Amino acid sequence: MALFFWLPARSLVDDLRSNGSTVAATVTGVDNKPKYVKVRLVTGPRMGAEVKLSDYAGMYPDVNTGDSLLVTYDTEDPSRILSDSWVTNPPFNLPFYGASVGAVLFLVGTVAATLRRRWILRNWPTDATATVSADREKPCIPDNTHPLTKP
Repeated sequence: MALFFWLPARSLVDDLRSNGSTVAATVTGVDNKPKYVKVRLVTGPRMGAEVKLSDYAGMYPDVNTGDSLLVTYDTEDPSRILSDSWVTNPPFNLPFYGASVGAVLFLVGTVAATLRRRWILRNWPTDATATVSADREKPCIPDNTHPLTKP
């Protein structure tokens, strides 16, 4: 699951680093949630085009309408576009790290439960005389209705 959150964002950044073109842009629209950030390219071969920025791990840059910023877009697929600062130094990817911590905790819990189960099966008393009674002077008498078995 962690890879599900990490690979798409990482591949976008790697693609833009390898064959991206950096140009200046002006922010033309920002949603309140934010679900999108629209920019108009000011320089470069696609000057005047208005495009939506791609998200990085579900996040968008914190900008307002009218702000200027540098963006990097994929020359082969211009719809793949990110803020240049995110291409050079990607932000903290919380979904990836959260899923990684969850996976590690699940793995540690599984190993601990397996080791505990093995210890219980190895050390479980096999007959009634091995059990300790509440009264140390009387021996423990096995109860036929409830035989001792391994769990």
